[in-house]
Amino acid sequence: MEAHLRALGRDVVRTREPGGTPGAEALRDFLLFGGHDLSPRAEILAHFAARCEHVDRLIRPALARGAVVICDRFADSTMAYQGYGAGRGDPATVGLIEVLTAQVGLTPDLTLVLALDRALALPRLRARGGRSDRYEAADEAFHARVAEGFETIARTHAGRCVRLAADRPVEVVAAEVARLVDARLAGGG
Repeated sequence: MEAHLRALGRDVVRTREPGGTPGAEALRDFLLFGGHDLSPRAEILAHFAARCEHVDRLIRPALARGAVVICDRFADSTMAYQGYGAGRGDPATVGLIEVLTAQVGLTPDLTLVLALDRALALPRLRARGGRSDRYEAADEAFHARVAEGFETIARTHAGRCVRLAADRPVEVVAAEVARLVDARLAGGG
């Protein structure tokens, strides 16, 4: 997607969450690999601390200059992983995440939810290498709740979220992503 947009003459910033800036990357390392068992609220707040750092220092300045920001994960991931996966949809946990999301004050124009059965996703995770984080190491029940969380988010925010079947060839999915992004940038779909 980044290459596609650059070929169209767009200024593009590609980033990820948690992470994206030095401070947010340090929080990412702590959250994913730190070996600390935080309370659920503390974990959520740490994710939002990383997000605020990321938004304030990278995303808002990029948007202010007219760049297109492509971010791998954002607040919906916190809702899916901490709200539905770890929090099991607890209304107080979901409510806290909603309040903090509103405080960040930034919502993506388009969120692509790449849906893939866990049995198909696992070999892809292994193939990309690197160390597994603590979320990837969680049990299958956790991952089922996270997947349902993403489905719930996609249904609830249908104007912003588009669910894509990611079990198709990469080229097919990439072409669909390009079509959706082009349409959104042009003011449509």
